[in-house]
Amino acid sequence: MKTFIIAALAGSVALSGCSSTGSADGKRSMTSTEKGAIIGAVGGAVAGAVIADKKGKGALIGAVGGGLAGAAVGNYMDRQKQDLEKSLAKERESGAARIEKLPGEVVKITMTSQTAFDTGSADIKSGFRTTMDKLADVVTRYGKTSLSIVGHTDSEGTEASNQELSRRRAQAVADHLASKNVNAARLGVAGRGESEPVSDNKTDAGRRANRRVEIFVTPVRAE
Repeated sequence: MKTFIIAALAGSVALSGCSSTGSADGKRSMTSTEKGAIIGAVGGAVAGAVIADKKGKGALIGAVGGGLAGAAVGNYMDRQKQDLEKSLAKERESGAARIEKLPGEVVKITMTSQTAFDTGSADIKSGFRTTMDKLADVVTRYGKTSLSIVGHTDSEGTEASNQELSRRRAQAVADHLASKNVNAARLGVAGRGESEPVSDNKTDAGRRANRRVEIFVTPVRAE
């Protein structure tokens, strides 16, 4: 997880130096989307690290029956990503889910508001439950991972209420996965409220993009 955090921070520095020939000095300011992507990557990494620290590495390794080591880590996560992409093909095609590989052999799954949550609600939609069932089927087969579930909101409402709402959204996803036989010891939740937007909250489309849940699937390493 430390590798993940360092890589995310390095990426933020690299992107902050993005240049454009469209300005006199060859530089430009980052867009809100670019800033949001950086904040999300770093914030998710930190959340995952905190969750892992709370559970304790030794306890987590024991819970999953031993960790991964060496080249097995990359192979294991690549196969899991491929199975996730296949299982969630419909959601990916419709824009309801995104799956990407991050530094440190972490797989990030982003569930958008299209299937996840209505404004101000932490109740999982029926369509999202089906998606969660598909996700649970894959991650139970790849049990040597931890899942850091991070909830986000748009900017409607107060900052305090959005912080709590985002945590409840993450907890709702964790509870559903646990009900589908995902080992609860592998699950951790965090809420980011409205602090990590990936789009402009001034538009309906932007607010929909910001109402999301991110799941960071991290290998449990033996070393």
